[in-house]
Amino acid sequence: MSPAGAMNPTQERVRPVLSGWLVLSVVVALYIAAVALFILAFANGESRSGEEVQPVVGLIIGALVTLATAIVLSPGFFTLQPNEARVLILFGNYRGTARKSGFRWANPFYSNGPAGQSGGSAAAKMKAAKAGAADARKLKRYKISLRARTLNGEKLKVNDKRGNPVDIAAVVVWRVEDTAKAVFDVDDFETYVATQSETAVRHLASAYPYDSGETLAGNDDETTLRGNVDEVSEALRVELATRLAQAGVAVEQARLTHLAYAPEIAQAMLRRQQAEAVIAARRKIVTGAVSMVEMALQAFSENGVVSFDDERKAAMVSNLMVVLCGESQVTPVVNTGSLYT
Repeated sequence: MSPAGAMNPTQERVRPVLSGWLVLSVVVALYIAAVALFILAFANGESRSGEEVQPVVGLIIGALVTLATAIVLSPGFFTLQPNEARVLILFGNYRGTARKSGFRWANPFYSNGPAGQSGGSAAAKMKAAKAGAADARKLKRYKISLRARTLNGEKLKVNDKRGNPVDIAAVVVWRVEDTAKAVFDVDDFETYVATQSETAVRHLASAYPYDSGETLAGNDDETTLRGNVDEVSEALRVELATRLAQAGVAVEQARLTHLAYAPEIAQAMLRRQQAEAVIAARRKIVTGAVSMVEMALQAFSENGVVSFDDERKAAMVSNLMVVLCGESQVTPVVNTGSLYT
């Protein structure tokens, strides 16, 4: 049993509606019939001496009923563009969603609004919501666009997993998938998307480090914001899809568009990255030099070219390491004496 006060999610139900052209012909025929009945009522009326013609009451009543019927049916016409839907609400009850595009007719008593939807972009809507601004316009006839939309998020300053302040921004491609949830389960689905997107980006930035950190720490395989853009973007898309499912919104794509250290630590982090690059380069050079020295000693020993004692091996290793690891060019010295002089 659900807890008291818990919201029951609304499920979309597709409801077929009539073709507007068919009903339009009926409405036009009713208007013509009403005019014809009025004419017949006066044409067939009785006239007394010295008095005006008295129309036929039955025809007058029929004309009024026909005219009233045509007037009541007229507001039921509406149009739907491709990838557009209308939520049908009758006296506060959800009756379904019309998705078929074209010129359509539905019950004229279906509600025409209101439903809050501010004008402008979703980011601007979020600013207006925070400032307490009123909605600029209504969601006319509860029509909702099903097209893909793009939310270009603003730059946010957050702390990464290691506590370093970073500037981050993301772009989200989304669309309304369930119109009933978008209208009834959240107050304003566009503002909801903008707010949840900002929350997801902040949570994502705090879950991963900006970079792998010290090279010697053995964190080369750690997922980072800078080094694993595809994995991080997929994680953002999955989290957004979970958060926005309540609003009937499907997330098509989510990508990071901006990622940098905050200005106050950018210079320090740049120096750290330079130092890490130097350490990584030196580490590779030393590893290669050691393998080359080992290969040289092994080749001398296997081929029997020359035999070294431990002291001479150490001297050779020292000389080779200096040659291979030195930054400046080494000047060779030719030994004209014996090996031991």
